[in-house]
Amino acid sequence: MFKFSWVGSETHFVDLPHIQQFKNLTIGRFGGNSSSGQYKNEDGCIVWMNEEQNWEFVMILDAHNSAESAELVVETITKEEHSLTSIFNKPLSEAFQELDYHIVHIFQDPLFLTRCREVQGETACLIVLRKDKYIWWFSVGDCILHLFHPELAEMQQYQLNQRNFYEWIGNVNTFELDAPCYSTGRRELRKGMNQLFMTTDGLTECPHTTFDNPKDIMKVFNHSQSPHDSVWQLLKEIEAKGVRDSTTIVSWTVDVDQNATEPSNK
Repeated sequence: MFKFSWVGSETHFVDLPHIQQFKNLTIGRFGGNSSSGQYKNEDGCIVWMNEEQNWEFVMILDAHNSAESAELVVETITKEEHSLTSIFNKPLSEAFQELDYHIVHIFQDPLFLTRCREVQGETACLIVLRKDKYIWWFSVGDCILHLFHPELAEMQQYQLNQRNFYEWIGNVNTFELDAPCYSTGRRELRKGMNQLFMTTDGLTECPHTTFDNPKDIMKVFNHSQSPHDSVWQLLKEIEAKGVRDSTTIVSWTVDVDQNATEPSNK
């Protein structure tokens, strides 16, 4: 199993776009421009990939007021590796249902909540599992998940999760509310090549770009020779446009050879 984890407090990548590639998966990080006032990186991510069991698990985080909340969530999820991967390796009918429950259970654990109260700042958190021809996601806050596929693009469908502001994990914590607020979803991938794209909001809120429109991100992938080149082009573009906020991107392709759901009269 391929395993990767990082928090911006370890290596900030300010003024230094960076790409890491594993098979068909690209991790892109840029801490922002010091010339625009940036001096730290409060993003984070985890990537686990098991080719044998045909799944990828990815989490991205976008913290503020220190990286402590991102550090805590990365540490907590990493400690849950055995229980989580055991769920991932179950049949789909069980895996997604158990995952819904288990992630909430992790974030509602009394010890975790106590530690959250002690950190400085809070973080948005987006978690995605792709298994076989389906994806599952769990979203707290405003990180972004896109799915690029020609059939969906024809219908103007690109973004899977809804960005939600004023939702975090950390010192201010949605899981301390009487009714914790988060969103979760599932989606069937289409037949052919699917491009999954996760990003923190440094990319989409960069001045003088249009990357808040997912169609323009998809165009970069369509016009580049490889996903690696596409992610690099995105990072270099926001660097050139003077972005201050940090950006973390995780993108990968899934080639589905099974038919997807179609209307009965097609």
